[in-house]
Amino acid sequence: MLPVLSRAERRRIEKIIYKTNDKEHARRLTAILMLHQGQTVSMVHQLTAAARSSIQRWLSWYQECGISGLESKQRGRFCSLPYQQIRLILELLIQFSPEDFGYQRSRWSSELFASLIHRLCPELNIAASTIRRWLPKMGIVWRRAAPTLHIRDPHRDEKMALINNALQSHSINEPVFYVDEADIDLNPKIGADWMRRHQQKRIPTPGKNEKHYVAGALNSQTGKVIYTTGLSKDSDLFIQLLEKLKRHYRRAKKIILVLDNYVIHKSQKTQVWLKNNPKFELLFQPVYSPWVNRIELLWRSMHEMVTRNHRCRAMWELLQKVKYFLDHVSPFAIAAQNK
Repeated sequence: MLPVLSRAERRRIEKIIYKTNDKEHARRLTAILMLHQGQTVSMVHQLTAAARSSIQRWLSWYQECGISGLESKQRGRFCSLPYQQIRLILELLIQFSPEDFGYQRSRWSSELFASLIHRLCPELNIAASTIRRWLPKMGIVWRRAAPTLHIRDPHRDEKMALINNALQSHSINEPVFYVDEADIDLNPKIGADWMRRHQQKRIPTPGKNEKHYVAGALNSQTGKVIYTTGLSKDSDLFIQLLEKLKRHYRRAKKIILVLDNYVIHKSQKTQVWLKNNPKFELLFQPVYSPWVNRIELLWRSMHEMVTRNHRCRAMWELLQKVKYFLDHVSPFAIAAQNK
């Protein structure tokens, strides 16, 4: 005689049946529910296509161990390898290069992992195919590495202190600008886009590339964008931008510029112009630190919205779209996030 099945127990069984991916587990639980509803073993046999002996066995498992007694056992052979120990070794190895262990190889492979693990722990004879199957389960994936530089600006802290102090003391009389230049290519920058599977979208290119350049200044407080364009990225383009800033901010006692170490910012022609216009103060960002200059976010938005995958056939058409973007993006909201 079966004991009365409580409402909570029945709901728990129904939830497991609904969520489990194990069909055999669901069939065993369904059989127990049917038996508790008063159906005979013969009726359950007809509805579930399970043998009567199997149904009797499931019932005894449930009476002895409850719901847990009906769970399916893991199929296949029992893992004889110490998974946790090998996992710790692999997580440690990926922090190094094979060259650190004397191998003439710059990247890891599953075969190299297996060989080194066997060398470090002779009692662990693991196959490369096993490691290849375990790595994704451990969250270790094969993907492209990111380049970086070990070079550090020895004066980085001093430069960043000057930039931060200027940003904190920003005022109408002493505005601070992020300044940089961007390249405009007639050959479109190719980027991802929505398209049908197996039907790659085609972007026509003019073949012969043409280049134009934009010099921009982003107000760190208001997000206002001032820019100028030219055929060459030279000192004249930079000075042309400075002249435009001078006209727009006549009442400013000092104009502070945060910019990179590009040659046109330090050329002799630029130095002569700055000597005749002492209200400009240049703060150079640390080398190899492009993220300091927040106008890079403006250029990224411009390329994403205008130049990437564009279909312009002439440079004047592309420049028209670039100027429209720069005229309407001001004020650039990201500038205000530097605080």
